[in-house]
Amino acid sequence: MTNDSPIEIVSGTEIDIPLNKLKKSPRNVRKVPHTAAAIEALAASISAKKMLQKPVVEPERDGDGGLTGSWLVTIGEGRRLALNLLAKRKSIKTSHPVACVIDTEFDPQEISLDENVTRSAMHPADQFEAFRDLNDRLGWGAEEIGARFGVSAQVVRQRLRLGAVSPQLIGVYREDGLTLDQLMAFAITEDHARQEQVYASLAYNRSAGFIRQALTESKIAADDRRAVFIGVEAYLEAGGALTRDLFTEDRGGWLDDVVLVERLTTEKLAALADDVRAREGWKWAQAAVDFPSAHGLTRTYPRRVERTEDEIARIEAISAEYDAQVEAFADIEDLPPEVEARLKEIEAELEALGEDYAYRPDEVARGGLFVCLAYDGQARIERGFIRPEDLAPEPEPEAEGGEDDAGDGVAAPERETEAEEDDDGLSPLSDRLVAELTAFRTASLRDAMAEQPEVAFLTVVHALALRVFFPAGNASCADIRMASRGLSAEAAGIENGPACQRINSRHETWARQMPEAAEDLWAFVVDLDTDSRLAIFAHCVGLSLDAVQGWQRRPHALAQADALAVRLGLDMSLDWRATGATYFTRVTKARILEAVGEASGAEAAERIVGLKKPEMAAAAETLAAETGWLPRVLRTPSRDADAGSVDVLEGEGSAAEVMAAE
Repeated sequence: MTNDSPIEIVSGTEIDIPLNKLKKSPRNVRKVPHTAAAIEALAASISAKKMLQKPVVEPERDGDGGLTGSWLVTIGEGRRLALNLLAKRKSIKTSHPVACVIDTEFDPQEISLDENVTRSAMHPADQFEAFRDLNDRLGWGAEEIGARFGVSAQVVRQRLRLGAVSPQLIGVYREDGLTLDQLMAFAITEDHARQEQVYASLAYNRSAGFIRQALTESKIAADDRRAVFIGVEAYLEAGGALTRDLFTEDRGGWLDDVVLVERLTTEKLAALADDVRAREGWKWAQAAVDFPSAHGLTRTYPRRVERTEDEIARIEAISAEYDAQVEAFADIEDLPPEVEARLKEIEAELEALGEDYAYRPDEVARGGLFVCLAYDGQARIERGFIRPEDLAPEPEPEAEGGEDDAGDGVAAPERETEAEEDDDGLSPLSDRLVAELTAFRTASLRDAMAEQPEVAFLTVVHALALRVFFPAGNASCADIRMASRGLSAEAAGIENGPACQRINSRHETWARQMPEAAEDLWAFVVDLDTDSRLAIFAHCVGLSLDAVQGWQRRPHALAQADALAVRLGLDMSLDWRATGATYFTRVTKARILEAVGEASGAEAAERIVGLKKPEMAAAAETLAAETGWLPRVLRTPSRDADAGSVDVLEGEGSAAEVMAAE
């Protein structure tokens, strides 16, 4: 169209105008531009259903009042932008005819304002139910609906889920009795009866977090160790149902059927236990979710396998060859075929030669194992337990006495006592004199020990190892006593925690190297190199530590535990995390708010101050999850540069005082 176009400008006339002749009106009252998402949605709608409303236009005029041939869009700027987007994508031509309505009767700014002020947006609930109707009645999936309305399939799934909420609750939402956040929380399940039950139970705390917690309290989170162990896919294949929250990060959802989860877990553990027992030849195997720490059984450990000199030489030779090949091709991603084949041959030969440590056949024949779940959902296999009825019988004691009472003709053994009769027929020394003489010997031993610290260290290592690995042994003259407090009574499930898992692994490594008899331990300790001696010493001392704060008042011991934590650089955030179960549900609301304030700031604490405690605890767990926050009683105090000089955290008392305050 040009300035001399013969078209008659009559208000109310409908005409087709080429898209490239439409312009934004300078008198359009909408100053904030349309969002990209809104333009995308309009483009999808026009592409699927044509343009449902015609834009209102007026002719553009130049400074002299003449027609320029272009038209100004008074109403429908979003539609113009959507058409331009389709033209840019080559879906339509730039000259695509657009049906428009001419208006020259009313002020363009007024009708633009009227268009935006007087229209009434539909209630979100109507939209949710309409999307649901398209899905049910026409069979359209989320992708198709999304394409026709210019939104993502995920958004459609969310609206479909909201449309599936109980009609009773949708009605309450329409009457402003529920917020959208609350409705989204109810949408976590499609069980209308359960939704209505939770709604009826709500008191003053009606927050979305509390609603979600109430709807999932009887389910198992997908990151629970039982769910990790059996696998969500196996659970679904067994007919289990999974709840997903389309509106928040749910870490994999919730497994609805707790009984099924327990059954699958027990069956898988039992099958694994039977498999290990059959492959390794144990007498029995027992499966349990948690390791039965109070089992009361005797435990044995693997012993070093005795090898011939030829076997030892062969293992050393092929191990050295393996290491040399790996080192030679360390920088090459794909090994030459002949090298890869040789490495596999060496691995097979080493496997055929067996492990360096193994249980004795008689121990396997009499013993058993436990298969349980570790904290991370992996199977934990603990071997070498022997029941009382399966213990090897004690050797019969040899008869004592002189030749006269050795009726079976067997000579009586010699007695290893200082009071034995001397060869020259002299009477034995009195007990009192023996005690006196050995007291002098003990004094001399003590003095000599003080002059030889390395021997003193050996003696302590021997005494501690004797107590840890041979509890019934009495083969040390050093009166060094050690106790190892059981922690399971104070913290259920602690055996499955990362720290205890590392301790158990270290303990088993040492236990398998121990001699079988307590009287052989001294020679074993003496033969160790310095590093190994220090390592076993540290392990035993570690087992003796007791920093548990209970009813007993031990301020000095607990202060020394703080000093040790500083010296060791202890970081409890590596082994413990604040959750609802471990902390937040077990302290007051004031403590929860204090924790959130320290972990995420005062503003975060302020946001949850009005919540009921269960929901406050759930919110606190989320807010503190990634911060590594620790209660004061678990924090390592600050320290001076000099070892052993401990400064208590500013504003806090000693560890004992902190516990008392808690």
